[in-house]
Amino acid sequence: MRIALAQVTTTPEPQANLRLVEEHVARAARDEAEVVVLPEATMRCFGGGRLDEVAESLDGPWADAVAATAVDQGVWVVAGMFTPADGGRVSNTLLVAGPGGERASYDKVHLYDAYGFRESDTVAPGSSPVTIELAGTRVGLATCYDVRFPGLFTALAREGAQVVLLPASWGAGPTKVEQWRTLVRARALDATVFVAAAGQAPPPGAQGSAPTGVGHSMVVGPTGQVLGELGERPGLLVLDVDPGEVASARTSLPVLDNARL
Repeated sequence: MRIALAQVTTTPEPQANLRLVEEHVARAARDEAEVVVLPEATMRCFGGGRLDEVAESLDGPWADAVAATAVDQGVWVVAGMFTPADGGRVSNTLLVAGPGGERASYDKVHLYDAYGFRESDTVAPGSSPVTIELAGTRVGLATCYDVRFPGLFTALAREGAQVVLLPASWGAGPTKVEQWRTLVRARALDATVFVAAAGQAPPPGAQGSAPTGVGHSMVVGPTGQVLGELGERPGLLVLDVDPGEVASARTSLPVLDNARL
């Protein structure tokens, strides 16, 4: 499976962000990627305005445009958006759009109520892990703060996931890049899966508590090795992963079988 991670800096304007999606998906398709992963909050950056102003259904115009790009370029596209939820909140949703018009989604389970930011004030939590068949491989979905919760990743692995796609808009701060890199590697080891983590690149002069990104998109193998990583700046990381390596890793390191709790 050839995976492209599109490390972008999104804006408050959903239409401008669609152009980023189109540009990076086209670039990835030229590199023969099968799956293109964009960050959490691709639709609208955090701190860029009320999320309920832009939230729409999975068959709304923003999602339709992403899906059309996936069909036009013949690739799978994963991108963070916001969908309406009860009580005036939204769901922090990953849209998965396929080359044949397929659509799936995942609503972020663990909300970022940390470091002075309260995602739960405006976002309703999801409730269930999600795995899908994507380009012939069983893939799990997770979003940003989910990476701090090992149980989600082992649950995805027990549902058959060999690769976990992890869009993020990671909050900046002291040691936060180190935490990100450690957590992504740890979750790959916990579940013996590939983790492909696509983060937002930090905007110039970012201030405030909104998690606007630190970059460092990365792909980690099932025994914790970093296969590729970007720095802070926007970029596109394209890598081949072999899901067949997961079975070998689980034979050598059978943590899922050995777990007693």
